[in-house]
Amino acid sequence: MTRTFRQQFDEGIVDRAAALFARRGFEQTSVQAVADAVGLSKAGLLHHFPSKDALREAVLAQAESLGQRVLEHVDGLPLGVARDRRAVEVIVDVALDHPGLVALLLVPATQGRTDDPADDVATAAVLQAFGVDAGTADQERLVRVIGALSALAVLTLAAHTKDMTIVWRPLVVATCFDALGHRSPDAPPVRPDQVEA
Repeated sequence: MTRTFRQQFDEGIVDRAAALFARRGFEQTSVQAVADAVGLSKAGLLHHFPSKDALREAVLAQAESLGQRVLEHVDGLPLGVARDRRAVEVIVDVALDHPGLVALLLVPATQGRTDDPADDVATAAVLQAFGVDAGTADQERLVRVIGALSALAVLTLAAHTKDMTIVWRPLVVATCFDALGHRSPDAPPVRPDQVEA
């Protein structure tokens, strides 16, 4: 069953609002700023979402849904290389489909900033996909996961800007996988002169 035009339009509004919330914070983002970003009047935006709080709730609900989707795709996979690869692939696909929401989800993990306790829940779901608890994780693993997520956020947003999402997808996946400390299966072999003694 296909989504209705209204659902697609509302999801677009939610994604653009999420991008603004990620960049400016919820309190500093006005309803007019969101309306301008989606090409509506303020009244037109309020027809879809009756208040800024309703829009925020829609953003958080969608972010939670995306976090759950990621967890469902790695559920049952043991911690390790296969789970890391699957988590990266799923998060990259979600990021390419919903750049604003992913930017919002990754704000606490990549910038150490949180405007809302609900952000911590979304970030925890993303980290959980990699089997990481920010409070108890091995520091090298935590840094690698945050590095991979930071690269993912920057690269997927750049792919959107350059209209290269399809071409860049495998490169983004490989870059994030490498950041986690895993060698991509399609990477060229390491020559003996490249190995540190």
